[in-house]
Amino acid sequence: MQLDEEEARTIVTYMAPHRIPEGQKFIKEGDTENTDFMLLVLDGDVTVETVVVSRNEPITVTVLGPGSLIGEMGLIDGSPRSASCTAMTDLRCAILTRRDLNRLLDEEPRAAAKLMMAISMRIAQRMRDNQAKLKLYSQLTQAMNEEINELMPL
Repeated sequence: MQLDEEEARTIVTYMAPHRIPEGQKFIKEGDTENTDFMLLVLDGDVTVETVVVSRNEPITVTVLGPGSLIGEMGLIDGSPRSASCTAMTDLRCAILTRRDLNRLLDEEPRAAAKLMMAISMRIAQRMRDNQAKLKLYSQLTQAMNEEINELMPL
């Protein structure tokens, strides 16, 4: 259910252009303030990082480029940010706030529905990817436990 060109242009009119300089952290993991926006990367690259238990330094989760949506879950539910995002290069982006999304829903419901479907599809794909990673992690953990048990029988 892709947006056609006219619908995409309509949605863009509800977004604000924004520039972020290289090296700036523009989303901070755990942040509970100002979570009601989504960013569409138009040009540039973003590092997405998270801090895991027993580590002080963050680990890179992924690198995102043009066409990527960032912060879409916060746009929808306003929950704390789940990762930190830093501009690897100067970024050109467009921001959609929850207030503007609500206006879009009222004024252009068809385009808004297609946007929400596109966001949902991206979230679903990430969930599938994470499920595959979790399955692999579980298999590796099980294999390591079996090897440890062979080396150190009770």
